[in-house]
Amino acid sequence: MLTDRKVFLIGEAIEKIMSDVQSGNVERIPLIKASGRYLAEDIVANQDVPAFDRSLYDGYALMAQDTRTATKESPVVLEVIGHFGAGAVFQDEVKKYQAVRIMTGAEMPKSCNAIVMLEHVTELEIEDKHYIAIDKQIPVNEKVFKKGAEIIEGTLLVEKGAKITPGIVGLLATFGYNEVLVGVQPKVGVLATGSELLEVDEPLAPGKIRNSNSYMLMAQIEKVGAKPLYLGKLEDNLEKSYAAIQQALTQVDILITTGGVSVGDFDYLPEIYNRLGAKVLFNKIAMRPGSVTTVAKIGEQFLFGLSGNPSASYIGFELFVRPVLKTLLGNEQPYLMSHQAIITEDFRVPNAFTQLIRTKVKVEGTNLFVSSNGLNMSSSITSLVGADALVVLPPSDSGYVEGSAIDILLLSDEGQKNCYFTT
Repeated sequence: MLTDRKVFLIGEAIEKIMSDVQSGNVERIPLIKASGRYLAEDIVANQDVPAFDRSLYDGYALMAQDTRTATKESPVVLEVIGHFGAGAVFQDEVKKYQAVRIMTGAEMPKSCNAIVMLEHVTELEIEDKHYIAIDKQIPVNEKVFKKGAEIIEGTLLVEKGAKITPGIVGLLATFGYNEVLVGVQPKVGVLATGSELLEVDEPLAPGKIRNSNSYMLMAQIEKVGAKPLYLGKLEDNLEKSYAAIQQALTQVDILITTGGVSVGDFDYLPEIYNRLGAKVLFNKIAMRPGSVTTVAKIGEQFLFGLSGNPSASYIGFELFVRPVLKTLLGNEQPYLMSHQAIITEDFRVPNAFTQLIRTKVKVEGTNLFVSSNGLNMSSSITSLVGADALVVLPPSDSGYVEGSAIDILLLSDEGQKNCYFTT
Protein backbone atom coordinates (compact mmCIF):
# COMPACT_ATOMS: atom_id res chain seq x y z
CA MET A 1 0.00 0.00 0.00
CA LEU A 2 1.08 3.62 -0.52
CA THR A 3 -0.06 5.11 2.74
CA ASP A 4 3.57 5.86 3.59
CA ARG A 5 4.60 8.78 1.41
CA LYS A 6 8.25 9.71 1.80
CA VAL A 7 8.97 13.01 0.07
CA PHE A 8 11.75 12.87 -2.52
CA LEU A 9 13.59 15.85 -3.97
CA ILE A 10 13.23 16.18 -7.74
CA GLY A 11 16.86 15.26 -8.34
CA GLU A 12 16.59 12.24 -6.06
CA ALA A 13 13.51 11.04 -7.92
CA ILE A 14 15.19 11.39 -11.32
CA GLU A 15 18.30 9.57 -10.12
CA LYS A 16 16.19 6.75 -8.69
CA ILE A 17 14.44 6.31 -12.03
CA MET A 18 17.56 6.57 -14.17
CA SER A 19 19.93 4.52 -12.01
CA ASP A 20 19.66 1.39 -14.16
CA VAL A 21 18.06 2.58 -17.41
CA GLN A 22 20.12 1.43 -20.38
CA SER A 23 19.82 1.89 -24.12
CA GLY A 24 17.15 -0.33 -25.61
CA ASN A 25 17.13 -2.62 -28.63
CA VAL A 26 18.31 -1.52 -32.06
CA GLU A 27 17.13 -2.13 -35.60
CA ARG A 28 18.28 -1.30 -39.11
CA ILE A 29 15.80 0.76 -41.13
CA PRO A 30 15.72 2.44 -44.57
CA LEU A 31 17.16 5.95 -44.63
CA ILE A 32 13.89 7.32 -46.00
CA LYS A 33 12.20 6.35 -42.70
CA ALA A 34 15.01 7.47 -40.39
CA SER A 35 14.13 11.13 -39.77
CA GLY A 36 13.50 11.77 -36.07
CA ARG A 37 15.02 8.49 -34.93
CA TYR A 38 18.23 8.13 -32.87
CA LEU A 39 21.43 6.68 -34.29
CA ALA A 40 22.64 3.49 -32.66
CA GLU A 41 26.09 3.65 -34.29
CA ASP A 42 28.74 6.20 -35.17
CA ILE A 43 28.58 7.32 -38.80
CA VAL A 44 31.98 7.56 -40.48
CA ALA A 45 32.81 9.05 -43.88
CA ASN A 46 33.44 6.21 -46.33
CA GLN A 47 34.81 8.56 -49.02
CA ASP A 48 36.29 12.01 -49.47
CA VAL A 49 33.91 14.91 -50.10
CA PRO A 50 34.24 16.06 -52.76
CA ALA A 51 35.28 12.71 -54.15
CA PHE A 52 37.19 14.52 -56.92
CA ASP A 53 38.43 18.01 -57.73
CA ARG A 54 35.39 19.87 -59.10
CA SER A 55 34.48 23.26 -60.45
CA LEU A 56 32.75 25.72 -58.15
CA TYR A 57 31.39 27.82 -61.02
CA ASP A 58 30.50 27.79 -64.68
CA GLY A 59 33.61 28.83 -66.59
CA TYR A 60 36.71 27.44 -68.22
CA ALA A 61 39.11 24.85 -66.82
CA LEU A 62 42.74 25.60 -67.58
CA MET A 63 46.33 25.29 -66.43
CA ALA A 64 47.01 28.24 -64.12
CA GLN A 65 50.64 28.47 -65.25
CA ASP A 66 49.48 29.39 -68.78
CA THR A 67 48.15 32.72 -67.42
CA ARG A 68 51.25 33.85 -65.52
CA THR A 69 52.07 36.56 -68.11
CA ALA A 70 48.47 37.73 -68.70
CA THR A 71 47.79 41.48 -68.38
CA LYS A 72 45.14 43.86 -69.65
CA GLU A 73 47.60 45.16 -72.20
CA SER A 74 48.70 41.68 -73.24
CA PRO A 75 46.04 39.03 -72.63
CA VAL A 76 46.80 35.34 -72.91
CA VAL A 77 44.76 33.49 -75.54
CA LEU A 78 43.74 29.86 -74.96
CA GLU A 79 42.12 27.48 -77.41
CA VAL A 80 38.82 25.96 -76.18
CA ILE A 81 38.88 22.25 -77.06
CA GLY A 82 35.73 20.98 -75.41
CA HIS A 83 32.54 21.60 -73.46
CA PHE A 84 30.98 19.41 -70.75
CA GLY A 85 28.73 19.55 -67.69
CA ALA A 86 28.27 18.03 -64.26
CA GLY A 87 28.10 14.24 -64.31
CA ALA A 88 30.33 13.93 -67.37
CA VAL A 89 34.10 13.42 -67.42
CA PHE A 90 36.29 15.10 -70.01
CA GLN A 91 38.41 12.32 -71.48
CA ASP A 92 40.68 14.19 -73.91
CA GLU A 93 44.09 15.56 -72.98
CA VAL A 94 44.25 19.28 -72.23
CA LYS A 95 47.54 20.63 -73.50
CA LYS A 96 49.46 23.83 -72.93
CA TYR A 97 47.46 26.97 -73.81
CA GLN A 98 44.22 25.05 -74.06
CA ALA A 99 41.02 25.29 -71.99
CA VAL A 100 37.73 23.43 -71.59
CA ARG A 101 34.29 24.93 -71.08
CA ILE A 102 33.03 23.46 -67.75
CA MET A 103 29.84 23.66 -65.68
CA THR A 104 29.43 23.98 -61.91
CA GLY A 105 30.07 20.70 -60.10
CA ALA A 106 31.84 18.98 -62.96
CA GLU A 107 35.07 17.05 -62.38
CA MET A 108 38.22 18.92 -63.32
CA PRO A 109 39.93 17.61 -66.46
CA LYS A 110 43.32 16.02 -65.95
CA SER A 111 46.18 18.55 -66.02
CA CYS A 112 43.78 21.48 -65.33
CA ASN A 113 44.18 23.17 -61.95
CA ALA A 114 42.11 26.36 -62.05
CA ILE A 115 38.81 27.84 -63.24
CA VAL A 116 38.31 31.22 -64.84
CA MET A 117 34.73 32.46 -64.61
CA LEU A 118 32.81 33.45 -67.71
CA GLU A 119 32.70 37.15 -66.85
CA HIS A 120 36.50 37.30 -66.74
CA VAL A 121 37.17 36.15 -70.29
CA THR A 122 36.65 37.48 -73.79
CA GLU A 123 35.40 34.85 -76.20
CA LEU A 124 36.88 34.81 -79.68
CA GLU A 125 36.28 32.98 -82.97
CA ILE A 126 39.37 32.57 -85.14
CA GLU A 127 39.21 30.45 -88.29
CA ASP A 128 36.18 28.56 -86.98
CA LYS A 129 37.91 27.73 -83.73
CA HIS A 130 36.84 28.91 -80.29
CA TYR A 131 39.30 30.83 -78.10
CA ILE A 132 39.22 32.82 -74.88
CA ALA A 133 41.36 35.80 -73.95
CA ILE A 134 42.36 36.24 -70.28
CA ASP A 135 43.77 39.56 -69.05
CA LYS A 136 44.93 38.57 -65.58
CA GLN A 137 46.91 35.82 -63.88
CA ILE A 138 44.72 32.99 -62.50
CA PRO A 139 46.02 31.39 -59.28
CA VAL A 140 46.41 27.64 -58.91
CA ASN A 141 43.17 26.04 -57.55
CA GLU A 142 41.16 29.19 -58.28
CA LYS A 143 37.43 28.30 -58.01
CA VAL A 144 38.30 24.62 -57.59
CA PHE A 145 36.72 22.58 -54.77
CA LYS A 146 39.55 20.19 -54.01
CA LYS A 147 39.05 16.50 -53.30
CA GLY A 148 38.50 15.97 -49.55
CA ALA A 149 38.30 19.72 -48.87
CA GLU A 150 35.03 19.29 -46.94
CA ILE A 151 35.44 15.83 -45.41
CA ILE A 152 38.25 13.28 -45.53
CA GLU A 153 37.47 9.57 -45.63
CA GLY A 154 37.44 8.11 -42.12
CA THR A 155 36.14 11.29 -40.44
CA LEU A 156 33.49 10.81 -37.75
CA LEU A 157 30.39 12.45 -39.20
CA VAL A 158 27.68 11.89 -36.57
CA GLU A 159 28.01 10.35 -33.13
CA LYS A 160 25.95 7.47 -31.87
CA GLY A 161 22.88 8.72 -30.03
CA ALA A 162 22.25 11.76 -32.21
CA LYS A 163 18.72 12.51 -33.34
CA ILE A 164 18.49 12.19 -37.11
CA THR A 165 17.59 15.62 -38.49
CA PRO A 166 16.93 16.51 -42.15
CA GLY A 167 20.54 17.70 -42.40
CA ILE A 168 21.82 14.36 -41.11
CA VAL A 169 19.56 12.54 -43.57
CA GLY A 170 21.19 14.52 -46.38
CA LEU A 171 24.63 13.71 -44.99
CA LEU A 172 23.86 10.00 -44.78
CA ALA A 173 22.56 10.02 -48.34
CA THR A 174 25.74 11.76 -49.51
CA PHE A 175 27.81 8.87 -48.17
CA GLY A 176 25.53 6.14 -49.50
CA TYR A 177 23.98 5.02 -46.21
CA ASN A 178 20.71 3.67 -47.57
CA GLU A 179 20.05 1.98 -44.22
CA VAL A 180 20.94 3.08 -40.69
CA LEU A 181 21.05 1.44 -37.28
CA VAL A 182 18.67 3.15 -34.84
CA GLY A 183 17.12 2.61 -31.44
CA VAL A 184 13.86 0.67 -31.44
CA GLN A 185 10.95 2.93 -30.50
CA PRO A 186 9.43 1.91 -27.16
CA LYS A 187 5.67 1.45 -27.21
CA VAL A 188 4.17 3.70 -24.54
CA GLY A 189 0.58 3.22 -23.41
CA VAL A 190 -1.53 6.08 -22.08
CA LEU A 191 -4.49 5.33 -19.83
CA ALA A 192 -6.54 8.04 -18.09
CA THR A 193 -8.48 7.40 -14.91
CA GLY A 194 -11.57 9.12 -13.53
CA SER A 195 -15.34 8.84 -13.95
CA GLU A 196 -15.41 12.56 -14.71
CA LEU A 197 -13.64 12.12 -18.05
CA LEU A 198 -15.29 12.44 -21.45
CA GLU A 199 -13.79 11.67 -24.84
CA VAL A 200 -12.88 14.74 -26.88
CA ASP A 201 -15.85 14.31 -29.23
CA GLU A 202 -18.43 13.99 -26.46
CA PRO A 203 -20.56 17.00 -25.44
CA LEU A 204 -19.90 18.49 -22.03
CA ALA A 205 -22.16 17.34 -19.22
CA PRO A 206 -22.53 18.52 -15.61
CA GLY A 207 -19.49 17.58 -13.52
CA LYS A 208 -17.57 16.24 -16.52
CA ILE A 209 -14.37 17.31 -18.30
CA ARG A 210 -12.79 16.13 -21.53
CA ASN A 211 -9.83 13.77 -21.47
CA SER A 212 -7.18 16.27 -22.60
CA ASN A 213 -4.26 14.67 -20.75
CA SER A 214 -4.13 11.54 -22.87
CA TYR A 215 -3.89 13.44 -26.14
CA MET A 216 -1.31 15.83 -24.73
CA LEU A 217 0.81 12.94 -23.44
CA MET A 218 0.63 11.07 -26.73
CA ALA A 219 1.91 14.19 -28.49
CA GLN A 220 4.77 14.42 -25.96
CA ILE A 221 5.62 10.75 -26.48
CA GLU A 222 5.65 11.18 -30.23
CA LYS A 223 7.80 14.33 -29.97
CA VAL A 224 10.42 12.39 -27.99
CA GLY A 225 10.48 9.69 -30.68
CA ALA A 226 8.62 6.79 -29.05
CA LYS A 227 5.34 5.16 -30.15
CA PRO A 228 2.21 6.26 -28.27
CA LEU A 229 -0.73 3.93 -27.81
CA TYR A 230 -4.04 5.32 -26.56
CA LEU A 231 -5.66 2.84 -24.21
CA GLY A 232 -8.75 4.84 -23.35
CA LYS A 233 -10.09 5.91 -19.96
CA LEU A 234 -11.19 4.16 -16.81
CA GLU A 235 -14.10 4.87 -14.53
CA ASP A 236 -13.60 4.89 -10.76
CA ASN A 237 -13.96 1.14 -10.30
CA LEU A 238 -11.12 -0.74 -8.64
CA GLU A 239 -11.72 -4.19 -10.16
CA LYS A 240 -12.25 -2.92 -13.70
CA SER A 241 -9.26 -0.60 -13.43
CA TYR A 242 -7.04 -3.41 -12.14
CA ALA A 243 -8.07 -5.71 -15.00
CA ALA A 244 -7.57 -2.95 -17.58
CA ILE A 245 -4.09 -2.13 -16.32
CA GLN A 246 -3.12 -5.81 -16.25
CA GLN A 247 -4.18 -6.07 -19.88
CA ALA A 248 -2.45 -2.81 -20.81
CA LEU A 249 0.87 -4.03 -19.44
CA THR A 250 0.83 -6.91 -21.94
CA GLN A 251 0.57 -4.46 -24.84
CA VAL A 252 3.24 -1.86 -24.08
CA ASP A 253 6.82 -1.41 -22.92
CA ILE A 254 5.92 1.48 -20.61
CA LEU A 255 2.56 2.48 -19.16
CA ILE A 256 1.54 6.02 -18.25
CA THR A 257 -1.60 6.61 -16.23
CA THR A 258 -3.02 10.00 -15.31
CA GLY A 259 -5.01 10.59 -12.15
CA GLY A 260 -5.76 8.20 -9.34
CA VAL A 261 -2.41 8.43 -7.52
CA SER A 262 -3.37 10.67 -4.61
CA VAL A 263 -5.09 9.65 -1.38
CA GLY A 264 -8.71 10.30 -2.32
CA ASP A 265 -11.49 7.74 -1.95
CA PHE A 266 -11.37 6.95 -5.67
CA ASP A 267 -7.59 7.01 -6.14
CA TYR A 268 -7.09 3.33 -6.89
CA LEU A 269 -3.59 3.29 -8.38
CA PRO A 270 -1.82 2.67 -5.04
CA GLU A 271 -3.91 -0.48 -4.46
CA ILE A 272 -3.44 -1.58 -8.06
CA TYR A 273 0.36 -1.27 -7.78
CA ASN A 274 0.15 -3.37 -4.63
CA ARG A 275 -1.90 -6.11 -6.34
CA LEU A 276 0.47 -6.15 -9.30
CA GLY A 277 3.44 -6.65 -7.02
CA ALA A 278 5.03 -3.51 -8.46
CA LYS A 279 8.05 -1.96 -6.77
CA VAL A 280 7.17 1.66 -6.01
CA LEU A 281 10.24 3.86 -6.47
CA PHE A 282 8.56 6.91 -4.97
CA ASN A 283 5.08 8.36 -4.55
CA LYS A 284 5.63 11.95 -3.46
CA ILE A 285 8.01 14.61 -4.77
CA ALA A 286 8.85 17.98 -3.27
CA MET A 287 7.56 19.95 -6.24
CA ARG A 288 4.54 21.94 -7.36
CA PRO A 289 2.73 21.03 -9.49
CA GLY A 290 2.84 17.24 -9.50
CA SER A 291 3.82 16.34 -5.94
CA VAL A 292 1.78 13.11 -6.10
CA THR A 293 3.69 11.81 -9.14
CA THR A 294 4.34 8.11 -8.60
CA VAL A 295 6.74 5.78 -10.41
CA ALA A 296 6.73 1.99 -10.06
CA LYS A 297 8.36 -0.95 -11.84
CA ILE A 298 7.43 -4.52 -12.57
CA GLY A 299 10.71 -6.11 -13.55
CA GLU A 300 12.11 -3.66 -16.11
CA GLN A 301 8.70 -2.29 -17.07
CA PHE A 302 7.97 1.25 -15.86
CA LEU A 303 4.57 2.42 -14.64
CA PHE A 304 4.38 6.20 -14.48
CA GLY A 305 1.49 7.45 -12.38
CA LEU A 306 1.14 11.12 -13.32
CA SER A 307 -1.21 13.65 -11.81
CA GLY A 308 -4.63 14.11 -13.37
CA ASN A 309 -4.08 17.87 -13.55
CA PRO A 310 -2.85 18.96 -17.01
CA SER A 311 0.14 21.12 -16.05
CA ALA A 312 1.28 18.59 -13.46
CA SER A 313 0.91 15.75 -15.96
CA TYR A 314 2.84 17.63 -18.63
CA ILE A 315 5.69 18.55 -16.27
CA GLY A 316 5.81 15.03 -14.82
CA PHE A 317 6.34 13.65 -18.31
CA GLU A 318 9.11 16.11 -19.18
CA LEU A 319 11.01 15.53 -15.94
CA PHE A 320 10.59 11.79 -15.41
CA VAL A 321 9.28 9.98 -18.51
CA ARG A 322 11.21 11.84 -21.20
CA PRO A 323 14.73 10.89 -19.97
CA VAL A 324 13.76 7.21 -19.77
CA LEU A 325 12.38 7.18 -23.30
CA LYS A 326 15.32 9.08 -24.77
CA THR A 327 17.79 6.76 -23.06
CA LEU A 328 15.95 3.69 -24.34
CA LEU A 329 16.06 5.23 -27.81
CA GLY A 330 19.83 5.58 -27.51
CA ASN A 331 20.14 9.31 -26.90
CA GLU A 332 22.91 10.07 -24.40
CA GLN A 333 21.70 13.59 -23.55
CA PRO A 334 18.12 12.91 -22.46
CA TYR A 335 17.42 15.83 -20.13
CA LEU A 336 15.97 19.26 -20.74
CA MET A 337 18.69 21.87 -21.13
CA SER A 338 19.10 24.24 -18.19
CA HIS A 339 20.07 27.91 -18.32
CA GLN A 340 20.16 30.86 -16.00
CA ALA A 341 17.57 33.56 -16.56
CA ILE A 342 16.16 36.66 -14.90
CA ILE A 343 12.53 36.81 -13.77
CA THR A 344 10.60 39.91 -14.85
CA GLU A 345 7.95 39.73 -12.14
CA ASP A 346 7.60 38.87 -8.47
CA PHE A 347 6.86 35.37 -7.24
CA ARG A 348 6.34 36.30 -3.60
CA VAL A 349 4.22 33.34 -2.51
CA PRO A 350 6.25 31.32 0.01
CA ASN A 351 6.70 27.70 -0.96
CA ALA A 352 7.90 24.63 0.89
CA PHE A 353 8.39 22.66 -2.34
CA THR A 354 10.22 23.58 -5.55
CA GLN A 355 7.87 25.39 -7.91
CA LEU A 356 7.93 24.88 -11.67
CA ILE A 357 6.36 27.82 -13.51
CA ARG A 358 5.43 27.72 -17.20
CA THR A 359 7.07 30.74 -18.81
CA LYS A 360 7.88 32.66 -21.96
CA VAL A 361 11.54 33.42 -22.69
CA LYS A 362 12.86 36.66 -24.17
CA VAL A 363 16.47 37.04 -25.28
CA GLU A 364 18.16 40.41 -24.85
CA GLY A 365 21.85 40.41 -25.66
CA THR A 366 23.42 37.60 -23.67
CA ASN A 367 20.63 37.49 -21.09
CA LEU A 368 17.45 35.46 -20.92
CA PHE A 369 14.37 37.04 -19.33
CA VAL A 370 11.32 35.01 -18.34
CA SER A 371 7.74 35.81 -17.43
CA SER A 372 4.68 33.74 -16.58
CA ASN A 373 2.83 32.22 -19.49
CA GLY A 374 -0.57 32.22 -17.84
CA LEU A 375 -2.36 30.91 -14.83
CA ASN A 376 0.12 29.24 -12.50
CA MET A 377 -2.11 26.39 -11.34
CA SER A 378 -1.75 22.64 -11.57
CA SER A 379 -5.09 22.40 -13.36
CA SER A 380 -4.25 25.04 -15.96
CA ILE A 381 -3.94 23.88 -19.55
CA THR A 382 -3.69 27.29 -21.25
CA SER A 383 -0.36 28.08 -19.54
CA LEU A 384 1.23 25.21 -21.49
CA VAL A 385 0.39 26.70 -24.88
CA GLY A 386 3.45 28.51 -26.20
CA ALA A 387 5.47 27.92 -23.02
CA ASP A 388 9.21 28.08 -23.74
CA ALA A 389 10.57 26.95 -20.40
CA LEU A 390 9.95 25.90 -16.84
CA VAL A 391 11.21 28.32 -14.21
CA VAL A 392 12.66 26.41 -11.26
CA LEU A 393 12.01 28.15 -7.94
CA PRO A 394 13.53 26.27 -4.97
CA PRO A 395 11.80 26.38 -1.58
CA SER A 396 11.68 29.87 -0.11
CA ASP A 397 10.15 31.54 2.96
CA SER A 398 9.60 34.83 1.15
CA GLY A 399 9.37 33.98 -2.56
CA TYR A 400 11.31 35.67 -5.35
CA VAL A 401 11.38 39.27 -6.55
CA GLU A 402 11.64 40.75 -10.03
CA GLY A 403 15.25 40.76 -11.25
CA SER A 404 16.27 37.60 -9.41
CA ALA A 405 18.52 35.19 -11.30
CA ILE A 406 17.02 31.70 -11.40
CA ASP A 407 17.38 28.43 -13.31
CA ILE A 408 15.08 27.48 -16.18
CA LEU A 409 14.56 24.29 -18.18
CA LEU A 410 14.05 24.86 -21.89
CA LEU A 411 11.11 22.86 -23.23
CA SER A 412 12.21 22.99 -26.86
CA ASP A 413 15.81 21.93 -26.42
CA GLU A 414 17.92 19.12 -25.05
CA GLY A 415 21.48 18.81 -24.07
CA GLN A 416 22.80 18.24 -20.61
CA LYS A 417 23.76 14.69 -19.82
CA ASN A 418 23.41 14.92 -16.05
CA CYS A 419 20.42 16.30 -14.23
CA TYR A 420 21.34 19.43 -12.32
CA PHE A 421 18.48 19.29 -9.80
CA THR A 422 19.46 19.47 -6.16
CA THR A 423 16.06 20.63 -4.87
